[in-house]
Amino acid sequence: MGLSTTQTHAGGRHRRGVPRYKAMAEINMTPFIDVMLVLLIIFMVAAPLLATGVPIDLPHTKASALNIEQKPLSVAVDDKGAIFLMDQPIQVDQLADKLKDAAHDGFDQRIYVRGDNQVSYGRIAEVMSIITNAGYKKVALVTQPNKN
Repeated sequence: MGLSTTQTHAGGRHRRGVPRYKAMAEINMTPFIDVMLVLLIIFMVAAPLLATGVPIDLPHTKASALNIEQKPLSVAVDDKGAIFLMDQPIQVDQLADKLKDAAHDGFDQRIYVRGDNQVSYGRIAEVMSIITNAGYKKVALVTQPNKN
């Protein structure tokens, strides 16, 4: 009577050295993170470039910053006296008509006038009188707050 030391599997043969792979249910996040980091860098570099408009040296005052919910209409006068509506150059005689076309809320919309520190007060007063004669009542001057 002998005793056998080897055991056999009842289900058949089992190949050794060949691993069995199961379906992987995890998402590889490395490419996703790489793309997100590249997009973050692109937006960080591009964002300051989009915020520039007409370069104007605003006068400094002690007034507090404005609370703006939506992008208002802005009229800018640069140091040479040229007029810009929403950063687009415009002639003085076309200003009232273009403001009527651009205003969403009619004559109740607020209009901000930005004037360069070097431009004469008369030029700013002329632009403001054109705006108020066109029917707009909410006209405001924009200044740069003091850094103190």
